[in-house]
Amino acid sequence: MSIVVVGSVAYDDVETTRGNVTDALGGSASFFAVAARFFTPVSVVAVVGSDFKAEDRQRLVDRGIDLRALEQREGKTFHWHGRYHEDMNVRDTISLELNVFEGFAPNLLPDQRRCDYLFLANIAPELQERVLSQVSTPKLVAGDTMNHWITETHDELVKLLSRIDILTLNDEEARLLSGEHNLVKAGRAILAMGPRVLLVKRGEYGVLQFSKEGMFAVPAYPLEEVVDPTGAGDTFAGGMMGFLARHGRVTESSLRTAVVYGSVMASFVVERFSLDRLFELTWEEIDNRYRAFIDLIDSHHSRWITQ
Repeated sequence: MSIVVVGSVAYDDVETTRGNVTDALGGSASFFAVAARFFTPVSVVAVVGSDFKAEDRQRLVDRGIDLRALEQREGKTFHWHGRYHEDMNVRDTISLELNVFEGFAPNLLPDQRRCDYLFLANIAPELQERVLSQVSTPKLVAGDTMNHWITETHDELVKLLSRIDILTLNDEEARLLSGEHNLVKAGRAILAMGPRVLLVKRGEYGVLQFSKEGMFAVPAYPLEEVVDPTGAGDTFAGGMMGFLARHGRVTESSLRTAVVYGSVMASFVVERFSLDRLFELTWEEIDNRYRAFIDLIDSHHSRWITQ
């Protein structure tokens, strides 16, 4: 089953204590698609400027990612410049230039409108609503958001949540949206707003999953060195959604397996800058780390392995 992702394709300038890069390929849709494509076909809906490099487009196409709905406009591609602290859970946005992304109005192709799996990356709730109005009968809709939309478009976002099956947030966003500091209370409050499942991304502390069936916690895979955390959340979502689309059913068991796969994919992307690690990644490496992750959590959980 294929996935349609609607989000950003961008160029990033990133500074960390491990080095820096300029004009590196980034954006929520890019990270999501490159992770999800290991599991299932992915189709991207986004916009780039006339400065978007042919070689970057080709790197995505070479990995089987469908770019028919990647619109190219006159102007500059969305550009983000961020600087991470020694504690890489903390970062500063030095500059954010929306450029052609500012006028982005996503229009899905006829076959994309019939998609079974849809991921609404971090874009304005009104754009997420616009996409939802174009799809007919999706089997699963997942979405992401950020502090800006929670505070500036709160009512529109809350209205949207009843149409989203899986919502992904980081812990700060979960607290802001719910008004609860305690993450368990925050999770329950957000579930009451409509989504069937809430996944709270906690960086190096892992992921908390909330659903009507209960709560599930997954640690982050332990790494000796983190080079660049940019895109880790979108990479997690790509792995998670990719597995669910390949599996074909959303059950408590398959969802937990999907969360582990998402965590595995996120553990790879942070090892290098930009998408470099994902571009060279093999399925054998993913499978080996998944098995190591399962052993790390609990050796009795091998029953989750649903290849």
